[in-house]
Amino acid sequence: MTTKPRVYQTQLAVIGSGLAGFAAAVFALDKGISTAQVGNTGAIAYTTGYLDLLGGCGEQLLEDPWEGLKQLRNDEPRHPLSRVSDGEIQEAFSLFTRALSDMGINYTKPGERNLFALSPAGTTKPTLSVPETMITGVTAKDSGARTLILDFVGLKGFSALELVSNLRKSWPGLTAKRLEFPGMTTGAQLYPEVMARALEVESTRRQLAEMIRHELGDAECVGMPAIMGIHLPDRVHADLQRMVGVPLFEIPTMPPAVPGIRLREMFEQTFPALGLILVPQQKVKNVDLGEAGTVLSLKDSYGDVVIETRAVLLATGRFLSGGLHADRFSIRESLLGIPVTQPEDRAGWYRKDYFDHRGHPVNRAGIEVDELFRPLDASGVPINEGLFAAGILLAHQDWMRQRCGAGVAIASAYKAVEALSGYLS
Repeated sequence: MTTKPRVYQTQLAVIGSGLAGFAAAVFALDKGISTAQVGNTGAIAYTTGYLDLLGGCGEQLLEDPWEGLKQLRNDEPRHPLSRVSDGEIQEAFSLFTRALSDMGINYTKPGERNLFALSPAGTTKPTLSVPETMITGVTAKDSGARTLILDFVGLKGFSALELVSNLRKSWPGLTAKRLEFPGMTTGAQLYPEVMARALEVESTRRQLAEMIRHELGDAECVGMPAIMGIHLPDRVHADLQRMVGVPLFEIPTMPPAVPGIRLREMFEQTFPALGLILVPQQKVKNVDLGEAGTVLSLKDSYGDVVIETRAVLLATGRFLSGGLHADRFSIRESLLGIPVTQPEDRAGWYRKDYFDHRGHPVNRAGIEVDELFRPLDASGVPINEGLFAAGILLAHQDWMRQRCGAGVAIASAYKAVEALSGYLS
């Protein structure tokens, strides 16, 4: 028996379920644009949860991202962030973090300076906004507070002793302890996601709080891996903190990490209630671009799905997410065959020195867009008036070295949605 395809009609279809795709959906819904979102798992589970704007310039870490943007616009005018004004970036970050808080994960208000947030290896990362469950780690380090860092028997990718050893010179009040996680005492490998879900149970929180109090000593606060629940982490954090009796904070683990999983599950649970048509964990199989609109074709476990839309926003990411594909000779855009700006041949992808401060040219490969963030063909003409793009799929940025992945995602999504809103009106 052949079932009829499910057909949806929308003003906008967002292809991609990473940070840029979710940000675009947030901005579109805020404007009242009927929206569908499609994408596979994306790379959001590999994020720390930190929202960087611009943290690096050459070999220098930036305390003031806005001054860094001035320099970036002068040095790299084709960088995606160079094409968005400070006011637009501030509005984008404000809208996005406010939406996250409304949906269930509280974030700090983006400010004028970067926060230097902790990494699992005991380094610091300049970032504009962090989850509220992590901000005490920033303030504790800045004040030099006596702090106990915890890890757990069987947990890989996070070592309290390593973190303390790397930070002790600048933060002498650190100590490290290793605990056995309640109910998981066999010594087998532990996974942050499993631990986080376990801490959503009150009895598990009580057991862990008692163990922490026993080891507290004269510590003024406690840092631990990011495992304080998947859903409503602020509630889990507040309850555990109340039981322990001193401020607690989370530190991201190595990916895949709980903060990214939280974001993905929160979006997938809240977006449909906000009116968004969500087809999660699926790839678009075909895109038929037309002058009057576009048709997306895909399939899920219930059968064929067709989305008829006036505008499309492409936010498919880079290699990890499948937006770009590299073979032995070149890099191509995976879905529509959009031309990719890249070195002339593979010999130019990398520099001889792996740690060259300039980075590697392959990291700046991506698609070209015009001032409205519409992808361009080989002759520099928009491929389709209703096709837009955002995120690290865009060329001329090295998001990892410049510590601007979230900034590129959020700012370009905002700019693209502004442009497509005008197109739809």
